Parts: sequence; structure tokens; C-alpha cells
Amino acid sequence: MTAYDALMTYTRETQALAQIAGRLDWDQETMMPRGAAPQRGEECAAIAGVLHARRVDPQVAEWLAALEGAELDVQASAQLRHIRRSYDRASKVPAALAAKIARLTSEAQGIWAEAREADDFAAFAPTLQEVIALRREEGQALADGGDVYDALLADYEPGTTGAELEAMFGALRPELTALRAAVLDAKAPAKLSGNFDEAAQMKLTRKLAKTFGYDMTHGRVDKAVHPFSSGSGLDVRITTRTSATDPFNCFYSTIHEVGHAAYEQNIHRDYLLTPLGQGVSMGVHESQSRIYENQIGRSRAFTGWLYGEMRDAFGDFGIADEDAFYGTVNRVSDGYIRTEADELQYNLHVLMRFDLERALMSGNLQVDDLEAAWNDRFEADFGFAVDKASNGVLQDVHWSVGLFGYFPTYSLGNVYAGCLHEAMRAALPDLDSQLAQGDTSGATGWLRENVQTHGGLYEPRDVIAKARGAAPSEAPLLAYLKEKFTGIYGL
Repeated sequence: MTAYDALMTYTRETQALAQIAGRLDWDQETMMPRGAAPQRGEECAAIAGVLHARRVDPQVAEWLAALEGAELDVQASAQLRHIRRSYDRASKVPAALAAKIARLTSEAQGIWAEAREADDFAAFAPTLQEVIALRREEGQALADGGDVYDALLADYEPGTTGAELEAMFGALRPELTALRAAVLDAKAPAKLSGNFDEAAQMKLTRKLAKTFGYDMTHGRVDKAVHPFSSGSGLDVRITTRTSATDPFNCFYSTIHEVGHAAYEQNIHRDYLLTPLGQGVSMGVHESQSRIYENQIGRSRAFTGWLYGEMRDAFGDFGIADEDAFYGTVNRVSDGYIRTEADELQYNLHVLMRFDLERALMSGNLQVDDLEAAWNDRFEADFGFAVDKASNGVLQDVHWSVGLFGYFPTYSLGNVYAGCLHEAMRAALPDLDSQLAQGDTSGATGWLRENVQTHGGLYEPRDVIAKARGAAPSEAPLLAYLKEKFTGIYGL
């Protein structure tokens, strides 16, 4: 067996164990009894320890050294790039610290959930301070004297820095703020009202998942507090949530998560249980979920089809016709919750979190001051005050599980989605006629061929550049949003 074959056999075993760890997380969010949290923390810490030991095993370094300078094809070279990056990062983090982070973040998730339910940030603050301290310690180990936040960001978006994102987001923010102000001064489309049977919502949401190409023979749809996608390859699961008064929450959460899941399901089967067999970054991942949800799912053509499906499921629900329904789906309104934000305002929620978490990691913002800082920034950006912690600083699970550096990938994903949508429209001039029939295969097929099948073969920005034919830019996203919302609001 060659050094490369031995390394890949070992790597596939490590990837399989990582999938098991992911299944534990899925269970914790969907089916695990609440009282099992302390034991689950020990289970997660144990498997994290095993994974860390495998990732820093000296044998990996020996295989990598033996392959230094070897002539390899594009796929093998990409596998080695990922393995070497993973090994270098894992080797810098002490095993005890990795296990401590896994144990604490598993327990912290339950503490956050209870604090959120009680609207009591003070009950969560000490735990959050511990999480930040451990993640900062990890970031310092990874940074080698460089920027701690950039070191953590590299876990989610390799090759991107906080400064680069700050510049991109700085270009987005004034344009979005001005458009938001103009839209909110205009007459709003009708708001959805009434009650919508939740069993009927779940039936239609499963149809939507299949409509967008989700393979139910290798997946399932469950309910969770915070919708998410989990797994890769042959076992990719999604969750959604229902609200009796807001079926859009269910439908568009599902479409969003199907975008993530389709990416994982459509990666070339040759890459199964290898570093190439998963999405290359969270920014590229988010580009798939957001283009499914927004540019496709909230388009005038597709909402026309969805209008008929909703009338079949719920009868007359008070919206006169397809044009009015398109306005209702894309209605811009005040709200606290990032995951429920309209397409126009969503990035403002993310930019706020990006600035706050960078300040937390640098030490310029203390946890005791976080709630006040959140509330001040929110009121400045959105024009009204946060009413309770569950609508503010406690609304997202991310910080409780240590995902610092994750939030900005949501807006980066929107930027990438804007680039892909521009290229996809140019390649598919008859796309709207397909979407009007509830046929997403043209759009999803283009994304599968140009983005999803590659998995981790290319670097994140290269994936978008190859699909678009130009470097990523925020310009297509801004152009799309301006055209869409000035049209809907008659500006």
C-alpha cells in the first residue's frame, strides 16, 4: 500500500468517526431527553478526544512527509491540501483543550436554552465567558502571534480575514441602510394573517424539500428549535420549525436547509468520507442555502407556483392573487429575529454580530457589557428597542457552542449567492418559465454542476470565481436587491 493509499484509508476512518459525532449533535437538537445533557457532554468530549488524537497522530505527519513533492493528480493534491491544513491546525491545539471545549460547549447549549426560555442573559453570561476564554486560548494557539479572530475564522472560511470582510461589509451596509429606509417609507404589501394547520405545513414542507431536489432516501425532515442541516454523503438530515400563524417560517427554513443538504448530497460520490466529500466552506455552503431560499424560492416565478400549492393546502388565506402573494412573501417589516428577517434586512443582523464577536475576541467588549452593546447597536441599526433577551442577545445558539467566526459567513454566503445568481440567469434564459411550473431542476442542476459536485476540490473563492467567471464581489447582490425591492415597493 502506498503512503497516499494508507493516508486516505486512515482519513476515511477519521471522517466516519466525525460523522458519528455529528449524529450525536443532531440527536441533541431533535430527540435527546433534556436530562441527558451532562452525559452527552461526556460523550461528546470522549469522541472529540479520539478525533483529536487521530488528527494529530505522528503517522499522519510521516505520510505527509513521504508525499512531499510527489506527482499527484488534481484530486489527490486537493485531498492532501485539506489533510495538511487540518493536521497543522489540530497539532497546535492541546488535546486537553480540545476536549475541554467539546465538554463545555455541549453543556453550554443546554444552559443557553434555559436562559433563553427565561429571558435571563445573566444566567448564561458566566458560561459564555468560559466559552470565550477557551476559544480565545484556542485562537491564540492557532494564530502564532497573529490575529486571534482570523485564526478562528479560518475554521469556517479558509483564506479570508476579518479585515477583508470588514471592507466588503462596509460597502454593503450604507447601501442596505438606504434601501431599507426607502422601502419602509413606502406602502407595504399585505401581511399574511390567520391560522395555518401545522400538520398541513409539514406535509407541504416535505413536498417543497423534494421539489428542490432533496433526496429523502438519504435524508429526513424533523422539527427543532433552530433549523439546521447535518451530515454529508449518504446521510444528510434537515430540521425545520412550524408556527401556526407563520407558515413561511416553516417553508423557507426548509428550503434554506435543503440548499445546505443538496450541496452535501450532490458532492461527487468518489469523495465520500474524504476531506473533499463535504462543503468547502461555510460561505460557499451558505451561498447554496440562500440562493435556494431567496433568488429561487422567493422569485416572482416560483412564488406564483407556491401560491397555488398553499391554496390547495389551506384554502383561501386572504391573498388575492399571485402578484399580491409575491409582495407578501417578500414583505419588509420590523423584527428582532435574524432567522426570520426579510431578505433586505438580513445582512444588517449579521453585520452587527460580526462586529460584536470580533470585539469580544479582541477583549474590547466584555461579556458583562454584551447585552447592552447588542441592544444599543440593534436600536441604532433597526430603529427600535429590543424588548427581551430571547429577541436579542440570546436568540442564536452559535456563541453557546463556540462558533466564533461563523456569523460573517452568512453574509459572505449572500454575496456569493448574488454572484452565482447573476451567472445562472445568464446561462438559463428560460429559468422563470420553469420555476413558474414548480420545476427547479434547471436552477438546481446548474448549481450542482458548477458548485456542489466539486465539494472541497477548490478553494472557496475559486469555486465562486470559476462558476461566475470573475472574482467574487458584493455588486451583484446589491444590484439584485435594489431591482427586486424597488420593483415590489414601486420606488
